[in-house]
Amino acid sequence: MSSQPVNGRRRYDNRHREEQARQTRRRILQAAREVLLGRGYTAMTIAAVAETAGVSAETIYKRFGSKAALVKEVYDVALAGDDLPIPVPARGGWRDLLEDPSAQGKVARYAAHARQISERVAPLLDVLLAGSRAGDADLQAFAEKIHAERLTGTTMFVTHLAETGSLRPGLDPARARDALWVLNSPEVHRLLVTDRGWSNDDYQDWLAETMSRTLLG
Repeated sequence: MSSQPVNGRRRYDNRHREEQARQTRRRILQAAREVLLGRGYTAMTIAAVAETAGVSAETIYKRFGSKAALVKEVYDVALAGDDLPIPVPARGGWRDLLEDPSAQGKVARYAAHARQISERVAPLLDVLLAGSRAGDADLQAFAEKIHAERLTGTTMFVTHLAETGSLRPGLDPARARDALWVLNSPEVHRLLVTDRGWSNDDYQDWLAETMSRTLLG
């Protein structure tokens, strides 16, 4: 008669396997980022990512499904700043913004948040958006998705300003949302910081000032 596993040991084994899976996932995402930035999207292959990460190509396909899905995961980790499954509304920075009693404070926090995101995702977007403009179908779909996600984020913020009485009287919330969507776009960050040589501090100050003039009463 075989002995049954002890519950404590089973839990330990499960936690160990889960931690190994998380470490493997992180290794794959880091390898994908390195290959993407070093070779570009077209030359990025699952085989190259697998070799860099020290795993099999089959492992990557099982975890992510496709090259396009893998790249989206790489982008999402850069966007959030980590790979923790925490939605934006539950993250500390967003909660601090919502709880700030001052409209100017909310705008300042949003500008700092947008600056941090732009710094993290700029290298990736330079590669990916260039590919979308060149006509790559996967990257065009990627560009449409991230623009739609950003529109969702700007809608959340403008709605919050409107609900707290901070939005400029007479300003249509839909118009405010669209204006903010343009102001915090990666293209604007690239034009000012990369093309015109602004510092990220300069960009953040400009964004906060322009948002205040555009959105607040």
